[in-house]
Amino acid sequence: MTTLSPYDNLSPVTQAAYRARAAAADIAPLPRAAKDDALLAIADALEVRTAEIVEANAKDVERAREAGTSEGIIDRLTLTPDRIRAIAADVRDPVAALPDPVGEVVRGSTLPNGIDLRQVRVPLGVVGIIYEARPNVTVDAAALCLKSGNAVLLRGSSSAYASNTALVRVLRDAVGGSGLPADAVQLVPGENRDSVTELMRARGLVDVLIPRGGASLIRTVVEQSTVPVIETGTGNCHVYVDAQTDLAMAVDILINSKAQRPSVCNAAETLLVHKDVADDFLPLALNALAEAGVTVHGDEHVLERAEGSKATVVPATTEDWETEYLSYDIAAAVVDSLDAAVAHIRLWSSGHTEAIVTTSQAAARRFTQLVDSTTVAVNASTRFTDGGQFGFGAEIGISTQKLHARGPMGLPELTSTKYIVTGDGHTR
Repeated sequence: MTTLSPYDNLSPVTQAAYRARAAAADIAPLPRAAKDDALLAIADALEVRTAEIVEANAKDVERAREAGTSEGIIDRLTLTPDRIRAIAADVRDPVAALPDPVGEVVRGSTLPNGIDLRQVRVPLGVVGIIYEARPNVTVDAAALCLKSGNAVLLRGSSSAYASNTALVRVLRDAVGGSGLPADAVQLVPGENRDSVTELMRARGLVDVLIPRGGASLIRTVVEQSTVPVIETGTGNCHVYVDAQTDLAMAVDILINSKAQRPSVCNAAETLLVHKDVADDFLPLALNALAEAGVTVHGDEHVLERAEGSKATVVPATTEDWETEYLSYDIAAAVVDSLDAAVAHIRLWSSGHTEAIVTTSQAAARRFTQLVDSTTVAVNASTRFTDGGQFGFGAEIGISTQKLHARGPMGLPELTSTKYIVTGDGHTR
């Protein structure tokens, strides 16, 4: 007689969630060494099976090109042997090398009645990740979730389905081979939106959802999910060049912020220039942007100063101030004051990262006090807002909300806490 599994009558997504919940319970109490062994096995497997991953990724890239996908998105989608080696290296160091947050005592004391009270970090449990065409997120998310004792359900976009399928196959083989439950890492079954909706409604099975992608995806998850959501935001990031500034440094920071890798969320999308330095700075900036291949969407003051420059400058529209281009485009405006720059940022920013370039300590202090974004950079590129750059290891995302986690989310942000109360026959 055939014995039915208790999951047999459930949908594939719900079955995956139940398996993840069982795996999370098994992983939560494991020592650091067991989790690190699995991470090192993942890194080795990625390198050994690079050809298999690249072959699958090539199918996704080909489909994306045939569909007319922008080069910025294709860049995010593409996996090369060098990128896979870099991903594997990030799994080894810093992720495997980082301290295990599970069990860390956040605070503790002996109460007046003699009870010992400790608040300790514990895994969140089952973490669902919904993300767009960035297959590197598949590995980053799996590595960070495993290190922090969580199981992960991965739902990438259909445009990266072949890549993600190959990556998860490699990850599961490595995790299972190291003695951990392979179901700690699962690709959510299905390519249509029904599977996404079901994941968002799996309250009680999935402990938290983290969306990574464009504004539309994030808004959909936040508004439609019954599972608690940690909201990662889009990156409408600003560079403000103050009245007192080092012009050469300002140009370098602007170009790095915008053009070093324009397809990522911490790339600058808007340039704001104080009117007192506009005549001196904008000719330098426009020529540098032209050399980098950046089109400038400028206000009337920028357009006036663009005459004679090598830059491609077009009139800015209202839409430009709120756009996350993810391309070689930048909006630009001249502002009357630092406070005017802050007002512009407050109106249009997505709350990700803003930078000021200034030689004035007073201006830097005021800017950092008034700007309410996850990261405020002083004389540094917006591109530093990154878990790896901050020393957190590969990040799970950059949270632009204010509850639980804000900014690049590393290992501690993938934990919750519980209280352990130890007495000696105490009663109340």
